[in-house]
Amino acid sequence: MQRPLLRVVTWPVHLLYGLYAWGVFLGLALLSLPLLLLLPKLGARRWLMRGVARVALTLAGMPLSIHATQPMPERCITVANHSSYLDGVVLCAVLPPRFGFVIKREMSAVPLAGWLLARIGSQFVERNDRRGTARDARRLMRQAEVGECLAFFPEGTFSEVPGLLRFHIGAFAAAIRGQVPIVPIALRDTRRRLPPGGVWPRPGRIRVLILAPISPDPAQPDAAAALRDAARAQILLRSGEADLAGAG
Repeated sequence: MQRPLLRVVTWPVHLLYGLYAWGVFLGLALLSLPLLLLLPKLGARRWLMRGVARVALTLAGMPLSIHATQPMPERCITVANHSSYLDGVVLCAVLPPRFGFVIKREMSAVPLAGWLLARIGSQFVERNDRRGTARDARRLMRQAEVGECLAFFPEGTFSEVPGLLRFHIGAFAAAIRGQVPIVPIALRDTRRRLPPGGVWPRPGRIRVLILAPISPDPAQPDAAAALRDAARAQILLRSGEADLAGAG
């Protein structure tokens, strides 16, 4: 009798919190639109959205706990596990504004979100068309070669089943081409805050572990794959999720 009663009591609380949290995210996004439209420089727009993301997570009751093993290199590519729609907001709040996000092209069609992502210089990449995928990969490698800092979710998507999917090779090929290190980032608890397939977020701390950079070794056979496997192993060890590589 106690458990059904507890669910009856807590469900309205969860609903009210969820409405509040979505109001915070949507309200701050709408308030930032005029500045995003008017600010002429990409760096300034990224600084703005970094601040908005931090304020939104704090006001929504999802404070960040950030632990870095060492300072992030000035030039690098970051890769993080992906388990929730909150992951992009978290990385936006954490990463310096020199980073551009690499995001599946489908997000460019999402109202408001697609426009916001485009205004902060996000790179949309094709996943389902082989020719488009190859073209996007070449573009990203050229950007890495000239020193552009990029942030990837190398799984490309997330699963409702908790766990780490296989990593696509693009981020690691770009790191080899640009001769820049990969910085693995393990995101913990975003799945609990907003589960895949869920609608209502829940409050609680989100932990971000910025791990030691991994330098590429172009002389190593299949260097991109070796870099991918090393980064994935570090994230798997610290993300608290199971290994679902066979499901990807």
